[in-house]
Formats: sequence, structure tokens, C-alpha cells
Amino acid sequence: MNNAEANLELARRFVDALNANDGDTVREIYAPDARIWHNFEEGLQSVDLNVRTLGWMHRKLPTLNYELVRLEALSNGYLQQHVLRGTTASGDEIALKACVVVTVEDGRITALEEYLDPAQVAVLQNA
Repeated sequence: MNNAEANLELARRFVDALNANDGDTVREIYAPDARIWHNFEEGLQSVDLNVRTLGWMHRKLPTLNYELVRLEALSNGYLQQHVLRGTTASGDEIALKACVVVTVEDGRITALEEYLDPAQVAVLQNA
């Protein structure tokens, strides 16, 4: 398996873990000092905070599902477009479109930059 194929396989494994709310696998895929950044927040998010946020999102959206729209290998990672879909406890449907640029080193995510509409994040936060 070449580097590009390995990065895409890692991406699919990561999305599967996110969908399953599998914090242990998410933590295993991230390098311990991974840098996680979102365009709507100041600063970086730690791996621990990212895993806690995943649990919070699954509580807010019990049917949470990352639907891949586009996945392309980059020389040092991958680019992914997805729609985060879910239904809130009150029955409201959420469709949050996002793009992530991921850096991979030695088979682990070392950096993740996520770009999405802050208005869509507010809908999720208020759900």
C-alpha cells in the first residue's frame, strides 16, 4: 500500500470511529500532540478535548453520521469534505457541511484543520 492509499484508509477508519463514537480509536489515530483547529474558534484543541467534544456531539445528535462527499489524498495527508448529519432529541435535522485538511505522519494524524459555517455550529450548540 502506498502513502496515498494508507492516508485514505486512515481517513475512512477515522470517520468510522467518529460515527461510532469510538473515542479510544479516535485517540489512537491522533498523534498524542496533534494540533486540532477550527475556523470558528480561537486557538487549538487538544486530542482530549476533541474526544470529549465527539461525545457531546453524539449526545446532542443521537443519530450522528459523517457522510463523506469528497476524499482526496494529499502528499502529506488528505482533504475531506463531509456533511455531519443528525437528528436532535426534539426531532430537528442538522446538516453541517465541512471541509478538513489533515496532516498525517507515521500513520497518525498530527494536524487537523476544519472549516465550516459558524452559523451551522450555533444551530448544533443550541440544539
